[in-house]
Amino acid sequence: MLLVICVSFLVFCLMYMMPGDPVDMIVDRKVSAEKKAEIAHELGYDLPFFTQYKNWVVDILHGDFGTSVRYKSPVSELMSARIPYSLKLCGWSLIFELVLALPLGLLCAMKKDGFFDRFTVNFSLFLTAVPAFWLGALFILLFAVKLNWLPISGYQNLENYIMPIAVTVLSGMGGTLRITKTEVLEVFNEKYVTTAYAKGLPKRTVMIKHVLRNALILVTTLVFMSIPWLISGAVVIEKIFGLPGMGNLLLNSIIVQDMPVVQAVLLLIAILTVICNLLSDVIMGILDPRIRLSLTGGDN
Repeated sequence: MLLVICVSFLVFCLMYMMPGDPVDMIVDRKVSAEKKAEIAHELGYDLPFFTQYKNWVVDILHGDFGTSVRYKSPVSELMSARIPYSLKLCGWSLIFELVLALPLGLLCAMKKDGFFDRFTVNFSLFLTAVPAFWLGALFILLFAVKLNWLPISGYQNLENYIMPIAVTVLSGMGGTLRITKTEVLEVFNEKYVTTAYAKGLPKRTVMIKHVLRNALILVTTLVFMSIPWLISGAVVIEKIFGLPGMGNLLLNSIIVQDMPVVQAVLLLIAILTVICNLLSDVIMGILDPRIRLSLTGGDN
């Protein structure tokens, strides 16, 4: 709880200290100074800093995230309308990333220093180093403009999500692949793996039931820490492909200094991060008895 309070204060400070006047971003240049001052008073921007922060926290505790100065709508309604699109994009991207990265990481560990291992790891490093906006533009030019296989943008049909999901997966799977490979190599040196081979168990059984299962503990933590970003969306990908998700909403709100929206989205990410961090610790304790023993001192 203390961490969430500290994060909320930092989020509010971040937006408060942004250069420029947010009123100037929502009114015409020809508007008089008196009218701007009136708008600032209506929005509460003329109040002292701590008064603004207190009012913001009190409103959030009552379920009111404020009203967007750009869209003229409640922030909660804006987020509830955008979250499903971000969940479609980031949720399916995470699933496909795990489906591809986990077996590839296992194979790279089994064929360590071989051609397959070096090619796969280096290619994943290359994809990670390539900016997502450049890869997205390349996909648009190739599959939408040249080949005319997929639509450039949109969100109504399944075809609209193929390129965004593909770009997100290719950009992010490198880290999961390398972590899986590293964890598998560490598990290879454990005594229970040697014992399993000594018992005469098939190699496939050892790999799946003993090696991969224990190597997935850290990967499970990464999955839980990815959940907040499933809600917040992929900012660059959503902007490139025109998806009306949370990432697109956050970027547009930052540009026009729509403080209520930016503060609400960042606070939501922070709260989800704290919750998922706690859940990942619990799940790791369930998957790995050694963690429970270290916490209890071996008494239980």
